[in-house]
Amino acid sequence: MALPLLGAALYEQVQRSAQGWLDEGLEDTALTLAGQVDVRGGEPRIDISATMDRALRFDRQDDVFYLVLAPDGSVMQGDAGLADLQPRSQAQAAGRSSYRDVKLRDRDLRLVQLGHECGAGACQILVAETLHKRDALQRQIGGLVAITGAVLVVLLALAAWWAIRQGLTPLTGLSAELEHRDLHRLTPLAARLPRELVPLQAAFNRLFERLASAAETQREFLADAAHQLRTPLTSLQTEIELAMLEPHDQRVDPLLRRLRQRVERSARLAQQLLSLARTEDRTVDLGQRIDLRDIATESGQDWAHRALPSGVDLGFELAEAPALGHAFLLREALENLIHNAVNYAGARARITVRCGSGPQGAWLEVEDNGPGIAPADRPAAMQRFRRGNTSSGSTGSGLGLAIAADIAARHGGQLALLDAHGGPGLRARISLPAVPGSVAAT
Repeated sequence: MALPLLGAALYEQVQRSAQGWLDEGLEDTALTLAGQVDVRGGEPRIDISATMDRALRFDRQDDVFYLVLAPDGSVMQGDAGLADLQPRSQAQAAGRSSYRDVKLRDRDLRLVQLGHECGAGACQILVAETLHKRDALQRQIGGLVAITGAVLVVLLALAAWWAIRQGLTPLTGLSAELEHRDLHRLTPLAARLPRELVPLQAAFNRLFERLASAAETQREFLADAAHQLRTPLTSLQTEIELAMLEPHDQRVDPLLRRLRQRVERSARLAQQLLSLARTEDRTVDLGQRIDLRDIATESGQDWAHRALPSGVDLGFELAEAPALGHAFLLREALENLIHNAVNYAGARARITVRCGSGPQGAWLEVEDNGPGIAPADRPAAMQRFRRGNTSSGSTGSGLGLAIAADIAARHGGQLALLDAHGGPGLRARISLPAVPGSVAAT
Protein backbone atom coordinates (compact mmCIF):
# COMPACT_ATOMS: atom_id res chain seq x y z
CA MET A 1 0.00 0.00 0.00
CA ALA A 2 2.84 2.41 0.82
CA LEU A 3 4.63 1.85 -2.48
CA PRO A 4 1.80 3.18 -4.75
CA LEU A 5 1.44 6.22 -2.49
CA LEU A 6 5.20 6.79 -2.67
CA GLY A 7 5.09 6.45 -6.47
CA ALA A 8 2.21 8.93 -6.73
CA ALA A 9 4.02 11.42 -4.51
CA LEU A 10 7.22 11.04 -6.54
CA TYR A 11 5.31 11.52 -9.81
CA GLU A 12 3.57 14.61 -8.48
CA GLN A 13 6.83 16.15 -7.26
CA VAL A 14 8.76 15.51 -10.48
CA GLN A 15 5.85 16.66 -12.64
CA ARG A 16 5.48 19.86 -10.61
CA SER A 17 9.20 20.59 -10.94
CA ALA A 18 9.14 20.02 -14.71
CA GLN A 19 6.08 22.24 -15.12
CA GLY A 20 7.86 24.92 -13.08
CA TRP A 21 10.85 24.84 -15.42
CA LEU A 22 8.61 25.20 -18.47
CA ASP A 23 6.67 28.03 -16.80
CA GLU A 24 9.96 29.82 -16.13
CA GLY A 25 10.74 29.53 -19.85
CA LEU A 26 7.45 31.26 -20.63
CA GLU A 27 8.19 33.98 -18.10
CA ASP A 28 11.63 34.50 -19.66
CA THR A 29 9.90 35.17 -22.98
CA ALA A 30 7.58 37.63 -21.23
CA LEU A 31 10.58 39.40 -19.67
CA THR A 32 12.20 39.64 -23.11
CA LEU A 33 9.07 41.35 -24.41
CA ALA A 34 9.03 43.64 -21.38
CA GLY A 35 12.55 44.70 -22.24
CA GLN A 36 11.30 45.91 -25.64
CA VAL A 37 8.72 48.29 -24.13
CA ASP A 38 9.87 51.93 -24.20
CA VAL A 39 8.03 54.84 -22.57
CA ARG A 40 8.31 58.11 -24.48
CA GLY A 41 6.46 61.25 -23.37
CA GLY A 42 4.47 59.15 -20.93
CA GLU A 43 3.26 56.83 -23.72
CA PRO A 44 4.49 53.22 -23.86
CA ARG A 45 5.75 51.98 -27.21
CA ILE A 46 7.09 48.66 -28.49
CA ASP A 47 8.68 47.77 -31.77
CA ILE A 48 9.12 44.07 -32.60
CA SER A 49 10.93 43.28 -35.84
CA ALA A 50 9.97 40.32 -37.98
CA THR A 51 13.19 38.53 -37.03
CA MET A 52 12.53 38.95 -33.34
CA ASP A 53 8.91 37.89 -33.82
CA ARG A 54 10.10 34.62 -35.37
CA ALA A 55 12.57 34.14 -32.55
CA LEU A 56 9.90 34.70 -29.91
CA ARG A 57 7.55 32.22 -31.56
CA PHE A 58 10.16 29.54 -32.31
CA ASP A 59 9.49 26.18 -30.62
CA ARG A 60 10.06 22.65 -31.94
CA GLN A 61 6.86 21.19 -30.49
CA ASP A 62 4.42 23.92 -29.50
CA ASP A 63 2.82 27.03 -30.96
CA VAL A 64 3.72 30.20 -29.05
CA PHE A 65 1.48 33.26 -28.75
CA TYR A 66 2.18 36.60 -27.14
CA LEU A 67 0.42 39.91 -26.56
CA VAL A 68 1.46 43.26 -25.09
CA LEU A 69 -1.36 45.44 -23.71
CA ALA A 70 -1.12 49.07 -22.71
CA PRO A 71 -2.27 50.12 -19.23
CA ASP A 72 -5.64 51.08 -20.70
CA GLY A 73 -6.04 47.59 -22.23
CA SER A 74 -5.33 48.55 -25.84
CA VAL A 75 -3.28 46.16 -27.97
CA MET A 76 0.30 47.29 -28.49
CA GLN A 77 1.78 44.19 -30.17
CA GLY A 78 1.05 40.53 -30.73
CA ASP A 79 -1.94 38.22 -31.05
CA ALA A 80 -5.08 40.23 -30.32
CA GLY A 81 -7.01 37.02 -29.63
CA LEU A 82 -5.24 36.69 -26.29
CA ALA A 83 -6.88 39.92 -25.12
CA ASP A 84 -10.07 38.00 -24.35
CA LEU A 85 -8.07 35.90 -21.87
CA GLN A 86 -7.09 38.89 -19.76
CA PRO A 87 -10.04 40.29 -17.81
CA ARG A 88 -9.22 43.44 -15.89
CA SER A 89 -9.78 41.65 -12.61
CA GLN A 90 -6.69 39.57 -13.36
CA ALA A 91 -4.38 42.44 -14.32
CA GLN A 92 -0.98 42.08 -12.65
CA ALA A 93 0.86 44.89 -10.89
CA ALA A 94 4.28 45.87 -12.18
CA GLY A 95 6.84 43.12 -11.43
CA ARG A 96 4.18 40.51 -10.61
CA SER A 97 3.26 37.48 -12.67
CA SER A 98 0.70 34.67 -12.67
CA TYR A 99 0.20 31.35 -14.46
CA ARG A 100 -2.95 29.58 -15.52
CA ASP A 101 -4.36 27.08 -18.02
CA VAL A 102 -6.64 28.64 -20.63
CA LYS A 103 -8.46 27.63 -23.81
CA LEU A 104 -8.23 29.56 -27.09
CA ARG A 105 -10.19 28.47 -30.13
CA ASP A 106 -10.66 24.98 -28.62
CA ARG A 107 -6.93 24.71 -27.98
CA ASP A 108 -5.54 24.18 -24.49
CA LEU A 109 -2.82 26.65 -23.60
CA ARG A 110 -0.52 27.44 -20.72
CA LEU A 111 -0.36 31.21 -20.14
CA VAL A 112 1.87 33.51 -18.12
CA GLN A 113 0.78 37.10 -17.46
CA LEU A 114 3.41 39.63 -16.40
CA GLY A 115 2.89 43.22 -15.19
CA HIS A 116 5.48 45.76 -16.42
CA GLU A 117 5.94 49.40 -15.41
CA CYS A 118 4.79 51.64 -18.28
CA GLY A 119 4.77 55.15 -16.80
CA ALA A 120 1.19 55.92 -15.79
CA GLY A 121 0.34 52.28 -15.13
CA ALA A 122 1.33 48.67 -15.72
CA CYS A 123 1.44 47.12 -19.14
CA GLN A 124 0.21 43.51 -19.31
CA ILE A 125 2.40 41.05 -21.18
CA LEU A 126 0.83 37.68 -22.00
CA VAL A 127 2.76 34.70 -23.37
CA ALA A 128 1.04 31.36 -24.05
CA GLU A 129 1.96 28.07 -25.66
CA THR A 130 0.23 24.81 -26.52
CA LEU A 131 0.72 21.74 -24.28
CA HIS A 132 2.44 19.25 -26.59
CA LYS A 133 5.82 19.11 -24.85
CA ARG A 134 4.15 19.33 -21.46
CA ASP A 135 1.97 16.32 -22.28
CA ALA A 136 4.98 14.44 -23.67
CA LEU A 137 7.02 15.29 -20.59
CA GLN A 138 4.14 14.16 -18.38
CA ARG A 139 4.02 10.83 -20.17
CA GLN A 140 7.79 10.40 -19.89
CA ILE A 141 7.69 11.20 -16.19
CA GLY A 142 4.81 8.75 -15.68
CA GLY A 143 6.65 6.02 -17.57
CA LEU A 144 9.87 6.67 -15.68
CA VAL A 145 8.10 6.57 -12.33
CA ALA A 146 6.27 3.39 -13.35
CA ILE A 147 9.50 1.69 -14.44
CA THR A 148 11.28 2.86 -11.32
CA GLY A 149 8.41 1.59 -9.18
CA ALA A 150 8.38 -1.78 -10.97
CA VAL A 151 12.15 -2.14 -10.55
CA LEU A 152 11.79 -1.15 -6.90
CA VAL A 153 9.02 -3.72 -6.41
CA VAL A 154 11.20 -6.43 -7.95
CA LEU A 155 14.18 -5.42 -5.84
CA LEU A 156 12.08 -5.31 -2.68
CA ALA A 157 10.59 -8.70 -3.53
CA LEU A 158 14.06 -10.16 -4.09
CA ALA A 159 15.31 -8.58 -0.89
CA ALA A 160 12.31 -9.92 1.03
CA TRP A 161 12.78 -13.38 -0.53
CA TRP A 162 16.47 -13.38 0.35
CA ALA A 163 15.78 -12.17 3.90
CA ILE A 164 13.05 -14.78 4.43
CA ARG A 165 15.24 -17.50 2.93
CA GLN A 166 18.16 -16.53 5.14
CA GLY A 167 15.88 -16.36 8.14
CA LEU A 168 14.26 -19.74 7.44
CA THR A 169 17.44 -21.61 6.50
CA PRO A 170 18.25 -22.48 10.13
CA LEU A 171 14.63 -23.51 10.67
CA THR A 172 14.73 -25.70 7.55
CA GLY A 173 17.88 -27.39 8.83
CA LEU A 174 16.25 -27.91 12.22
CA SER A 175 13.17 -29.43 10.56
CA ALA A 176 15.35 -31.80 8.50
CA GLU A 177 17.19 -32.85 11.65
CA LEU A 178 13.94 -33.48 13.53
CA GLU A 179 12.58 -35.48 10.58
CA HIS A 180 15.30 -38.12 11.10
CA ARG A 181 14.83 -38.41 14.86
CA ASP A 182 13.10 -41.38 16.47
CA LEU A 183 13.25 -43.23 19.79
CA HIS A 184 16.58 -44.72 18.73
CA ARG A 185 18.18 -41.32 18.09
CA LEU A 186 17.44 -38.83 20.82
CA THR A 187 20.80 -37.09 21.12
CA PRO A 188 20.58 -33.33 21.77
CA LEU A 189 20.33 -30.96 18.83
CA ALA A 190 23.61 -29.11 18.40
CA ALA A 191 22.97 -26.92 15.33
CA ARG A 192 24.06 -23.29 15.44
CA LEU A 193 20.85 -21.26 15.31
CA PRO A 194 19.92 -17.59 15.55
CA ARG A 195 19.36 -16.30 19.04
CA GLU A 196 15.59 -16.27 18.51
CA LEU A 197 15.54 -20.05 17.84
CA VAL A 198 17.78 -21.10 20.73
CA PRO A 199 14.81 -21.45 23.18
CA LEU A 200 13.04 -23.70 20.66
CA GLN A 201 16.12 -25.90 20.32
CA ALA A 202 16.47 -26.08 24.10
CA ALA A 203 12.80 -27.11 24.41
CA PHE A 204 13.32 -29.92 21.88
CA ASN A 205 16.42 -31.11 23.74
CA ARG A 206 14.50 -31.23 27.02
CA LEU A 207 11.77 -33.22 25.26
CA PHE A 208 14.39 -35.64 23.90
CA GLU A 209 15.76 -36.10 27.41
CA ARG A 210 12.32 -37.01 28.74
CA LEU A 211 11.64 -39.38 25.82
CA ALA A 212 15.04 -41.06 26.21
CA SER A 213 14.43 -41.51 29.92
CA ALA A 214 10.97 -42.98 29.32
CA ALA A 215 12.30 -45.31 26.58
CA GLU A 216 15.16 -46.46 28.80
CA THR A 217 12.75 -47.14 31.66
CA GLN A 218 10.58 -49.18 29.31
CA ARG A 219 13.58 -51.20 28.04
CA GLU A 220 14.79 -51.88 31.56
CA PHE A 221 11.35 -53.04 32.63
CA LEU A 222 11.07 -55.32 29.61
CA ALA A 223 14.52 -56.79 30.18
CA ASP A 224 13.94 -57.27 33.92
CA ALA A 225 10.54 -58.88 33.38
CA ALA A 226 11.86 -61.24 30.71
CA HIS A 227 14.88 -62.15 32.83
CA GLN A 228 12.75 -62.81 35.90
CA LEU A 229 10.38 -65.01 33.88
CA ARG A 230 13.08 -67.21 32.36
CA THR A 231 14.23 -68.87 35.59
CA PRO A 232 10.82 -70.05 36.93
CA LEU A 233 9.72 -71.09 33.45
CA THR A 234 12.87 -73.15 32.95
CA SER A 235 12.34 -74.78 36.35
CA LEU A 236 8.70 -75.48 35.54
CA GLN A 237 9.66 -77.01 32.21
CA THR A 238 12.21 -79.28 33.96
CA GLU A 239 9.63 -80.36 36.55
CA ILE A 240 7.12 -81.24 33.82
CA GLU A 241 9.70 -83.32 31.96
CA LEU A 242 10.64 -85.12 35.20
CA ALA A 243 6.98 -85.74 35.90
CA MET A 244 6.59 -87.32 32.49
CA LEU A 245 9.49 -89.68 33.26
CA GLU A 246 8.06 -90.81 36.61
CA PRO A 247 5.44 -93.58 36.78
CA HIS A 248 2.02 -91.98 36.36
CA ASP A 249 -1.42 -92.56 35.01
CA GLN A 250 -1.14 -92.50 31.22
CA ARG A 251 -4.38 -90.57 31.01
CA VAL A 252 -2.56 -87.44 32.20
CA ASP A 253 0.02 -87.66 29.39
CA PRO A 254 -1.94 -85.35 27.05
CA LEU A 255 -2.25 -82.83 29.87
CA LEU A 256 1.47 -82.93 30.65
CA ARG A 257 2.35 -82.54 26.99
CA ARG A 258 0.05 -79.54 26.68
CA LEU A 259 1.60 -78.03 29.82
CA ARG A 260 5.09 -78.56 28.44
CA GLN A 261 4.08 -76.99 25.15
CA ARG A 262 2.63 -73.94 26.91
CA VAL A 263 5.67 -73.56 29.11
CA GLU A 264 8.01 -73.86 26.12
CA ARG A 265 6.03 -71.16 24.35
CA SER A 266 6.15 -68.90 27.41
CA ALA A 267 9.90 -69.45 27.75
CA ARG A 268 10.35 -68.64 24.08
CA LEU A 269 8.29 -65.47 24.54
CA ALA A 270 10.43 -64.44 27.52
CA GLN A 271 13.55 -65.02 25.44
CA GLN A 272 12.14 -62.93 22.61
CA LEU A 273 11.20 -60.10 24.98
CA LEU A 274 14.74 -60.13 26.30
CA SER A 275 16.06 -60.08 22.73
CA LEU A 276 13.74 -57.17 21.98
CA ALA A 277 15.17 -55.23 24.91
CA ARG A 278 18.71 -55.96 23.75
CA THR A 279 17.81 -54.88 20.22
CA GLU A 280 16.79 -51.44 21.51
CA ASP A 281 19.90 -51.01 23.65
CA ARG A 282 21.64 -47.90 22.28
CA THR A 283 24.99 -48.76 23.91
CA VAL A 284 25.63 -51.76 21.64
CA ASP A 285 28.58 -51.30 19.28
CA LEU A 286 27.37 -51.96 15.73
CA GLY A 287 30.69 -51.18 14.07
CA GLN A 288 32.41 -54.53 14.64
CA ARG A 289 33.80 -56.34 11.59
CA ILE A 290 32.10 -59.72 11.36
CA ASP A 291 31.38 -62.45 8.85
CA LEU A 292 27.79 -63.64 8.50
CA ARG A 293 29.13 -67.09 7.57
CA ASP A 294 30.57 -67.48 11.09
CA ILE A 295 27.24 -66.46 12.63
CA ALA A 296 25.34 -68.96 10.47
CA THR A 297 27.88 -71.70 11.31
CA GLU A 298 27.42 -71.15 15.05
CA SER A 299 23.64 -71.28 14.65
CA GLY A 300 23.95 -74.49 12.60
CA GLN A 301 26.01 -76.14 15.34
CA ASP A 302 23.46 -75.07 17.93
CA TRP A 303 20.49 -76.35 15.92
CA ALA A 304 22.28 -79.65 15.29
CA HIS A 305 21.80 -80.51 18.98
CA ARG A 306 18.13 -79.52 19.09
CA ALA A 307 15.21 -81.84 18.62
CA LEU A 308 13.66 -80.78 15.32
CA PRO A 309 10.08 -81.76 14.46
CA SER A 310 9.78 -85.00 12.59
CA GLY A 311 10.80 -84.79 8.96
CA VAL A 312 12.25 -81.26 9.07
CA ASP A 313 15.40 -80.94 6.94
CA LEU A 314 17.64 -78.03 7.96
CA GLY A 315 20.49 -77.29 5.54
CA PHE A 316 23.11 -74.58 5.10
CA GLU A 317 24.62 -72.98 1.99
CA LEU A 318 27.21 -70.52 3.27
CA ALA A 319 29.68 -68.19 1.57
CA GLU A 320 31.92 -65.43 2.81
CA ALA A 321 29.82 -62.40 3.82
CA PRO A 322 31.78 -59.56 5.50
CA ALA A 323 29.70 -56.95 7.29
CA LEU A 324 29.73 -54.40 10.09
CA GLY A 325 27.53 -55.09 13.07
CA HIS A 326 27.04 -56.87 16.36
CA ALA A 327 27.43 -60.65 16.19
CA PHE A 328 25.08 -61.45 19.08
CA LEU A 329 22.23 -59.36 17.67
CA LEU A 330 22.61 -60.76 14.16
CA ARG A 331 22.72 -64.30 15.51
CA GLU A 332 19.54 -63.54 17.45
CA ALA A 333 17.93 -62.34 14.23
CA LEU A 334 18.96 -65.55 12.44
CA GLU A 335 17.70 -67.66 15.36
CA ASN A 336 14.30 -66.00 15.09
CA LEU A 337 14.14 -66.57 11.34
CA ILE A 338 15.05 -70.26 11.68
CA HIS A 339 12.66 -70.75 14.57
CA ASN A 340 9.93 -69.03 12.59
CA ALA A 341 10.52 -71.33 9.61
CA VAL A 342 10.56 -74.47 11.80
CA ASN A 343 7.43 -73.33 13.60
CA TYR A 344 5.36 -72.46 10.53
CA ALA A 345 6.67 -74.54 7.62
CA GLY A 346 4.99 -77.73 8.87
CA ALA A 347 5.97 -81.40 8.87
CA ARG A 348 8.66 -82.60 6.46
CA ALA A 349 9.67 -79.02 5.79
CA ARG A 350 12.89 -78.25 3.97
CA ILE A 351 14.66 -75.23 5.42
CA THR A 352 17.83 -73.73 3.95
CA VAL A 353 20.03 -71.08 5.53
CA ARG A 354 22.19 -69.09 3.12
CA CYS A 355 24.57 -66.15 3.31
CA GLY A 356 26.75 -64.30 0.85
CA SER A 357 27.70 -60.85 -0.40
CA GLY A 358 27.35 -58.73 -3.50
CA PRO A 359 27.99 -55.19 -4.72
CA GLN A 360 25.25 -53.84 -2.44
CA GLY A 361 26.51 -55.61 0.68
CA ALA A 362 26.17 -58.85 2.64
CA TRP A 363 22.97 -60.83 3.03
CA LEU A 364 21.61 -63.62 5.19
CA GLU A 365 18.45 -65.54 4.40
CA VAL A 366 16.30 -68.43 5.56
CA GLU A 367 14.11 -70.21 2.99
CA ASP A 368 11.44 -72.82 3.60
CA ASN A 369 8.95 -74.71 1.45
CA GLY A 370 6.01 -74.19 3.77
CA PRO A 371 2.74 -72.37 3.02
CA GLY A 372 4.49 -69.00 3.03
CA ILE A 373 2.86 -65.63 3.64
CA ALA A 374 0.67 -63.84 1.11
CA PRO A 375 2.34 -60.68 -0.27
CA ALA A 376 -0.49 -58.53 1.11
CA ASP A 377 0.09 -59.91 4.63
CA ARG A 378 3.89 -59.58 4.68
CA PRO A 379 4.14 -55.96 5.95
CA ALA A 380 1.85 -56.79 8.89
CA ALA A 381 3.78 -59.98 9.64
CA MET A 382 6.87 -57.91 10.46
CA GLN A 383 5.02 -55.91 13.11
CA ARG A 384 5.18 -56.90 16.75
CA PHE A 385 2.60 -59.42 17.96
CA ARG A 386 1.17 -59.76 14.44
CA ARG A 387 1.00 -63.15 12.75
CA GLY A 388 0.21 -64.18 9.22
CA ASN A 389 -3.17 -65.61 8.24
CA THR A 390 -1.63 -69.05 7.67
CA SER A 391 -0.21 -69.32 11.19
CA SER A 392 -3.37 -70.09 13.12
CA GLY A 393 -2.18 -73.53 14.13
CA SER A 394 1.29 -72.52 15.28
CA THR A 395 2.55 -71.65 18.73
CA GLY A 396 4.42 -68.45 17.82
CA SER A 397 3.98 -65.14 19.57
CA GLY A 398 4.29 -62.85 16.55
CA LEU A 399 7.65 -61.39 17.62
CA GLY A 400 10.22 -63.36 15.60
CA LEU A 401 10.00 -61.44 12.32
CA ALA A 402 9.57 -58.13 14.16
CA ILE A 403 12.78 -58.70 16.14
CA ALA A 404 14.68 -59.66 12.99
CA ALA A 405 13.37 -56.55 11.19
CA ASP A 406 14.39 -54.31 14.11
CA ILE A 407 17.90 -55.79 14.23
CA ALA A 408 18.30 -55.36 10.46
CA ALA A 409 17.15 -51.74 10.72
CA ARG A 410 19.57 -51.10 13.60
CA HIS A 411 22.39 -52.20 11.29
CA GLY A 412 21.27 -49.91 8.48
CA GLY A 413 19.78 -52.79 6.49
CA GLN A 414 16.36 -54.29 6.06
CA LEU A 415 14.39 -57.51 6.30
CA ALA A 416 12.52 -58.53 3.16
CA LEU A 417 9.95 -61.33 2.91
CA LEU A 418 10.20 -62.86 -0.56
CA ASP A 419 8.85 -65.83 -2.46
CA ALA A 420 10.84 -69.05 -2.20
CA HIS A 421 12.98 -70.12 -5.15
CA GLY A 422 11.14 -72.44 -7.52
CA GLY A 423 8.08 -73.33 -5.48
CA PRO A 424 5.84 -72.47 -2.53
CA GLY A 425 7.29 -71.18 0.69
CA LEU A 426 8.88 -68.09 2.15
CA ARG A 427 12.35 -66.58 1.86
CA ALA A 428 13.26 -64.15 4.65
CA ARG A 429 16.36 -62.12 3.68
CA ILE A 430 18.35 -59.70 5.83
CA SER A 431 20.39 -57.29 3.68
CA LEU A 432 23.21 -55.24 5.26
CA PRO A 433 25.18 -52.32 3.79
CA ALA A 434 28.50 -53.03 2.10
CA VAL A 435 31.64 -52.73 4.21
CA PRO A 436 33.78 -49.79 2.98
CA GLY A 437 36.83 -51.06 1.15
CA SER A 438 35.63 -54.67 0.92
CA VAL A 439 35.44 -56.66 -2.32
CA ALA A 440 32.20 -58.48 -3.04
CA ALA A 441 32.42 -62.23 -3.29
CA THR A 442 31.80 -63.72 -6.69
